[in-house]
Amino acid sequence: MSTNNLLTLFKKVSLSFIIIFSLFTLSGCAMSLDPIDSQATGMFDHYFIYPFSLLIKMVASWFHGHYGVAIILITIVIRIILMPFFIKQSVNNQESQSKMKLMKPEMDEIQAKYKGKNNQNDPLQLQKELGELYEKYDFHPFKMMTGCLPLLLQMPFLIGFYYAIRRTPEIAEQSFLWFNLGETDILFVLIAMAIYFVQARVGLIGLEDAQRKQMMLFSYMSPIMIGIISFTLPAALPLYWAVSGLFVIIQTLIIKKIVLQRKQNELAI
Repeated sequence: MSTNNLLTLFKKVSLSFIIIFSLFTLSGCAMSLDPIDSQATGMFDHYFIYPFSLLIKMVASWFHGHYGVAIILITIVIRIILMPFFIKQSVNNQESQSKMKLMKPEMDEIQAKYKGKNNQNDPLQLQKELGELYEKYDFHPFKMMTGCLPLLLQMPFLIGFYYAIRRTPEIAEQSFLWFNLGETDILFVLIAMAIYFVQARVGLIGLEDAQRKQMMLFSYMSPIMIGIISFTLPAALPLYWAVSGLFVIIQTLIIKKIVLQRKQNELAI
């Protein structure tokens, strides 16, 4: 399997898992939507959703009961906490890609050497020689397979925050900007979709043409998914997604700049 295909496969698997998991969870099929309180049972309710609900109320109280401001601030703080994990993973991916490109000629030779051979020991010998090649270039395949870890890491926190918004009835009684947080607002849904469209475009920056084409469909599923779900939800949720999307745009640009700078430094050596 070629370098780009291997990397793209892991990205597709990670993104596909997150999209499927999000669709199932955000549809409301997985958890109760009853108001959350201290009597809530279940580990996720008790350790994620209820604490987030309390946090939302506390932050809102600092701003005279403005729950929209509380949602924005908490979303930004969560994203800032998670950002170093995404930066580290992006740098690891860039290093893995660079090493894979260096190894590819030798890897192709090794794979061609054993192609079509049916001896029982040949697969073991193939793996041995590939292992020696990995060691020569200090390449760790496991790093490539951990691309979804930052995404998985954020899920309990973001989903906990999501359900805290849905299950804190005080939020629905408040307004923010021109809309009521407890009612669907078509204009803000469109704004959230536009933000996620821009996020998708930013995510494609710097990719090779082959990778860009392979990732195009998956990257545009997020604004469509956000739009479909938001048309049936109170505006507090699109607000949360819009702020998160704006932060991810900035985060992605920062990461790409860091990765690009590392590439330039390597070329200068």
